[in-house]
Amino acid sequence: MTDGLLPENQNIYETRCPILYAMDLFGHKWKLPILWYIAASERQTLRYRELERKVVGITATMLTKCLRELERDRFIKRKQYSTIPPTVEYSLEERGRTLLPALESVYRWAEEQMREDQTMEEKRQ
Repeated sequence: MTDGLLPENQNIYETRCPILYAMDLFGHKWKLPILWYIAASERQTLRYRELERKVVGITATMLTKCLRELERDRFIKRKQYSTIPPTVEYSLEERGRTLLPALESVYRWAEEQMREDQTMEEKRQ
């Protein structure tokens, strides 16, 4: 990072740090997988039951909580249809779509780091 981004003589968690702000919005364990699955789907839209099947390991309660928070924070939008049983779809909002390039960059960076770590581990053995 460049000089001047970190506060001096101040607790960083008491400042308006953009990285910490972003992590607070989508840094929860399940939020990124939910966003990825919606983004990767056809028309960037998934029904609740599809998300429930795709996000392996998440409970229905946690999925609902994360979806509500992602909707509240304007990453996704919820559309409910008047059908029996009710059908609910989730799709990316503009804020969610603009996040994707940054996440793809982080993904590529992490992929490279994982390869380097694997290479280092193999050399140690």
